[in-house]
Amino acid sequence: MGDFRKALGDDGLLLFDGAMGTLLQGRGLAPGQSPELFGLAHPEAIMATHREYVQAGSRVITTNTFGGTHFKLPAGTDVRALSREMARVARQAAGPGVFVAGSVGPTGHFVTPLGTSSLGDLVAAFAEQIRGLAEGGCDLIIGETHFDLAEAKAVILACRQVCSLPVAMCMTFEGAASLTGSSPEVFADAMENLGVDLIGVNCGQGPDDMRLVGEVFARRLATPFFVKPNAGMPRLENGVTVFPMGPAEFAEKTARFADLGAKALSGCCGTTPAHIAALAGALADRSWRRADTPDRPVLAVTSRSITVSVGGTSPCALIGERINPTGKPELAAELVAGEFAKALAFAEEQTRAGAHILDVNVGAPMVDEVAVLPGLALELVKRQQLPLCLDSNNADALTAGLWASPGTPLVNSISGEPGRMERLGPVCRDHGAPFILLPLKGRKLPVTAAERLAIIEELLIQADALGIPRRLILVDALALTVSSKPEAAVACLDTIRYCREKWGLPTVLGLSNISFGLPARELVNSAFFAMCLGAGLAAAIANPNVPRLMETLGAGEVLLGRDPQAGRFISRYAGWKPSSGGGAVVAAAAADDDGGSRLRRAVVRGRKEEVLELIETALAEGRDAATLLSDELIPGIMSVGERYERKEFFLPQLLAAAEAMRAGFTRLEPLLAQTAGAAKARIVMATVEGDIHDIGKNIVCLMLKNHGFEVIDLGKDVPAERIVDAASQHGASVIGLSALMTTTMVRMEDTVRLVRERGLMTRIMVGGAVVTAAFAKAIGADAYATDAVDAVRQAKALADGA
Repeated sequence: MGDFRKALGDDGLLLFDGAMGTLLQGRGLAPGQSPELFGLAHPEAIMATHREYVQAGSRVITTNTFGGTHFKLPAGTDVRALSREMARVARQAAGPGVFVAGSVGPTGHFVTPLGTSSLGDLVAAFAEQIRGLAEGGCDLIIGETHFDLAEAKAVILACRQVCSLPVAMCMTFEGAASLTGSSPEVFADAMENLGVDLIGVNCGQGPDDMRLVGEVFARRLATPFFVKPNAGMPRLENGVTVFPMGPAEFAEKTARFADLGAKALSGCCGTTPAHIAALAGALADRSWRRADTPDRPVLAVTSRSITVSVGGTSPCALIGERINPTGKPELAAELVAGEFAKALAFAEEQTRAGAHILDVNVGAPMVDEVAVLPGLALELVKRQQLPLCLDSNNADALTAGLWASPGTPLVNSISGEPGRMERLGPVCRDHGAPFILLPLKGRKLPVTAAERLAIIEELLIQADALGIPRRLILVDALALTVSSKPEAAVACLDTIRYCREKWGLPTVLGLSNISFGLPARELVNSAFFAMCLGAGLAAAIANPNVPRLMETLGAGEVLLGRDPQAGRFISRYAGWKPSSGGGAVVAAAAADDDGGSRLRRAVVRGRKEEVLELIETALAEGRDAATLLSDELIPGIMSVGERYERKEFFLPQLLAAAEAMRAGFTRLEPLLAQTAGAAKARIVMATVEGDIHDIGKNIVCLMLKNHGFEVIDLGKDVPAERIVDAASQHGASVIGLSALMTTTMVRMEDTVRLVRERGLMTRIMVGGAVVTAAFAKAIGADAYATDAVDAVRQAKALADGA
């Protein structure tokens, strides 16, 4: 075994291996057979494949364990033993000077609220696999082809639980984002927060299309990065799936990533030892040159789909303070009952008002924070995209909240309270969660800047000893009320400047504390806010519904040169006018209310409970069920689909809206049946034989049901004969086929051929990550769907023409 972390720090480039599936098929792997179980039965085939890549010049080879969790393997499989054996085989084949990377692929399951598995479920599954990989002699763990930030986080947490090996993590992107809406920027920031050793992108794209991701990594990452493109995009030739890019072209284009600053390079689908050998030749005599990182944030807070940069030249981040039961008896009562309607309304209201991060505090008498904080966090993750700031005095509640968060939320806070840094610091470090460092220790308030800075320095020493990077620390400048401590505001300003200039640390404060006990508090708060912005304040906890504060923030960003061409300011305040009352002002920009009726908006926003309440009200008022469906629910879900295609919404919002729509449709269905006319179109859906991936197909099924189709879902790994039999038996007008693997997409043609042979009039629609329009045309399919929304559109067209 070698020291992979040392290799990451030297000036050499690291060449990983290429694809394994095609080579294994040539050595006896049958279509649909588990590569992991095949490898266990035929270790000599795995050994030979590894050695081909070593001979081609690979300095790192990956184990045959991509699908090696209990989620993918047959029941009863000893996951740990299988991983250990596959790692041992790779270790033996590697020889001296070659590293072994333990491959960990996706489980095929979403974490709640997108799916039914918890983050802990995935961590447990990955830990079982990773323990075996470590025991078998791996030098590092590599997550490959992950498409959800939460699952990538689970791999990292599992690795930290069971070993101290370096971690590499690769995500696959569809255009500008992953399947669940993470951009390369979000992924890069979250992985750096989590302390990953090597951050990469693999699969889904050839080197030309992957260039944009590489450029983001080069601008943003101080961590070494890795690119692993396909040999182009697959196409069908003479009934065989081929990748068009030969070794020479692949090597030439992939080697260009070294110019961007990539530390590690290799190939994914369609690449062979010949491709890797050509890449090795193209990289010969080249050394690693670290990229400049002009876009790297000082600190970043991430959700699944948004990253908020804090500090440095980034705009001041506004942390919305409204989700806090203090002084809000109605909210407190709901939280005691475990209900979240008011809190969710505050979230939407603050999002529309311009908040960048949402503070979430459930601390009230009789509230079980350990249960309620993660419960509310899950509901917020499900319904909106802004990052969260988990706010509690209860360390157990904060820990539970982190386990409910797919990204790297902010934690509020860690103070000098005895044991709090020791308790929460490692949790924040392992979850990659930035936290607010609160300069409070003992009973005496630190009034002067010197007192505050002494406490901050002591806490920083503790954080350093725990291995917590400064990148995760946001210092609270501690706004105390000037009505009783006149020097408090100046002390804040001095603290902000010192943290920025001497330590390079960003600062935050709660604005409203400064004016307590004074009249015209908005005037004091906004003036203080402007002074703090000038001193270098990076974030503020405040109410974004207060116009004066938001105007101060908007104007301040222009004056500080952080709003290019004043674009944001002009967009928000182009029609601004002083109010007739003199003092208060109004902004011209109206909040987006999604248009349409309350029921339609509830569908768009994924509010299932509100949809049901509004339907009951409408029915009681005598409205017709069919009209509610056609005029309210369907237009709502269509609007969601349009936003999804425009990349304004991503999979979490699509699923939440689909669930709300489905709940409404289920309520109306018995009433619709009483006046039913023509039968609904039937569609048979299946993932083709040999392919065990069904997430995409399941999403399409949900969307089709919401649009009135009767869906016969046959599941995954379904032979062509069974698909065609089902279509014939049910009189289906459409068959929908899904494939995620290049080795199984050819099975789609079996269904097309069998339908034609039997003379059925059933039309066939195909889709999946590896499927293209050209492939669909080549096999004779009637339609190709790019995503779930397009699948509904294509299925309707096929059904109408059947």
